[in-house]
Amino acid sequence: MLTWEFPPVLTGGLGMACYGMAKALLSAGIEIDLIIPTNEEVYFPLRKPEDADSMPIAFIDPSRGKKFGKRVKIQHLIEGAKYLDMAYFTTGEKTFKSIWEDEILKGIKGITSLDFLFDILSKDGPFFPEVRNYTAKAVNIAKHLDFDVIHAHDWLTSPAALLIKGLSGKPWIAHIHSTEFDRAGGAGDSRIHNLEYMGVQLADKLITVSSYTSNIIIEKYLADQNKIKVVHNAFFVETTGKPKQRIFKEPTVVFIGRITLQKGPDYFLDVAKKVLRKEKKVRFIMGGKGDMEKEIIHQAASMGLGTKFLFAGFLTRQDLESILSAADIFIMPSVSEPFGIAPLEAMSYGAVAIISKQSGVAEIIESAYKVDFWDIDKIVSIILDLVKNPKRLKEMSEKSIEEVAKIRWKEAAQKILDIYTNT
Repeated sequence: MLTWEFPPVLTGGLGMACYGMAKALLSAGIEIDLIIPTNEEVYFPLRKPEDADSMPIAFIDPSRGKKFGKRVKIQHLIEGAKYLDMAYFTTGEKTFKSIWEDEILKGIKGITSLDFLFDILSKDGPFFPEVRNYTAKAVNIAKHLDFDVIHAHDWLTSPAALLIKGLSGKPWIAHIHSTEFDRAGGAGDSRIHNLEYMGVQLADKLITVSSYTSNIIIEKYLADQNKIKVVHNAFFVETTGKPKQRIFKEPTVVFIGRITLQKGPDYFLDVAKKVLRKEKKVRFIMGGKGDMEKEIIHQAASMGLGTKFLFAGFLTRQDLESILSAADIFIMPSVSEPFGIAPLEAMSYGAVAIISKQSGVAEIIESAYKVDFWDIDKIVSIILDLVKNPKRLKEMSEKSIEEVAKIRWKEAAQKILDIYTNT
């Protein structure tokens, strides 16, 4: 399994999705060799469900393992990590260049030359040096492993998956959690589009997190519908059912996510402005970081929202759970959301969710309000109705807890297992 994040390495929903998925697959008897970005050439041999928490470490070079000792933890291998900058394999550049000399790779079906991939990954820019290093590390590690299938998550791991498929002859399942069309809210980076197109075309099977995402890759990347299987994300947090811990006496409305165009933080701010004009006894909290952060902060200041609209910044897992526990209403006004695990987490704490119709999670939940992301007035009216009717808020809260308790990874893992055995 190749993924860019896995607890405690978290930058978004992908890590928690992979965590819940892995635990369920392990419970079903699947053995996983997990490769994530680290600063050492290591992998994580997961053999039982609790391994997803303890994260046992295996060094490719035993001498490096001796240097760290028996008490080495994953935290020691990601020290120095910065937000969204986590591939620290120091010899990766040199190894990356040597990969292309392996003639076995020339036999990958459908590719006469790997020069196009080398050219894309050789560019500078956000993520690309890190992806080069991760690719080199993952390929080297895979040469030492015995496995049946390659399960790779999103474009960041697609180059490694393609090369490992070429070297091993094992099938590659590309798990698509989002596309550049979602993240950029438009055209985005053409290099990322090329890598996503490569994954869609060359992987043996495609797993998408929603029908919404399936439709995107069919329309934009000409995906073969026969290769696609929809497996909706599920929910896994052991704190479900714990009593709420309030931060404010007033009803609290929360936004959690990257503060980028895709997630609709500007719509959340406009909602707050309109709600507070009519009802002062409401608090709004925005958690996350992103390229629109300064813009949103300045807009909030110019609106004079004061302490009624608070910024929490990037949240640790503990911080996130604290805020969700305090939330009465959770808003996800995403412009384009392939799935969206955050509303499920919020609902498990009893928050009433208002979610974008333009999301995958809207396909599977009933006890949430589903609104077009741009319909600010509708969102405002729902919030005001809930705030002024505590009984209705309580009833919706109870329904949310009850529904999300049934959305578990066990069923999703069985669908994935069926894909493994039929690939």
